Amino acid sequence: MPSPRPRFFDDMSRLFNDAAGAARSLGKEAEAAIKAQVERLLAGMDLVKSEEFEAVRDMAVAARNANDELERRIADLEAKLAAHEAKG
Repeated sequence: MPSPRPRFFDDMSRLFNDAAGAARSLGKEAEAAIKAQVERLLAGMDLVKSEEFEAVRDMAVAARNANDELERRIADLEAKLAAHEAKG
């Protein structure tokens, strides 16, 4: 007949399980507190969200493309004007 497990080991096992659970709980609480603090810190800074940045960047690219097209059209018109003045 196997010898019964001493109560000491059962108590120690329970104690370690409880300590591990408490450590996990404290870790989650610490993580939540740190996350909240970082969010407060970032909210106080004048930062732009990535969606807003992307939208402004897209607008800038479109404006640059439109500007390049207008410059090309002006150059073409100036060349036509110069050719017309040279004929006349």
